[in-house]
Amino acid sequence: QVQLVESGGDLVQAGGSLRLSCAASGSIFSAGPMGWYRQAPGKQREMVATITSGGSTNYVDSVKGRFTISRDNAKNTVYLRMNSLKPEDTAVYYCNAYDRYTLRAYWGQGTQVTVSS
Repeated sequence: QVQLVESGGDLVQAGGSLRLSCAASGSIFSAGPMGWYRQAPGKQREMVATITSGGSTNYVDSVKGRFTISRDNAKNTVYLRMNSLKPEDTAVYYCNAYDRYTLRAYWGQGTQVTVSS
């Protein structure tokens, strides 16, 4: 069974940077898209960034130019580099990975990112 292990969530001041990492601890037979989602209290969970196995990326408008998603296909690992953080970025961030062979999506446990003003 695949488990996604996340790290990097922290408390940071506005304008600071963080890098989130998420790695699959089990085998993914055919790695598809990977991505990061976030949810703040009282708000709907939203897609932050996604990246295909070929490296094509997509970002929510509010983070475009500040966040960068990348991946290491050999390690089934996805990263989210977060620069110029704002208080509105405060949320629980969830990692997602999709296996195209099993048609199964996996989610991380969520990691808290808190940006103080």
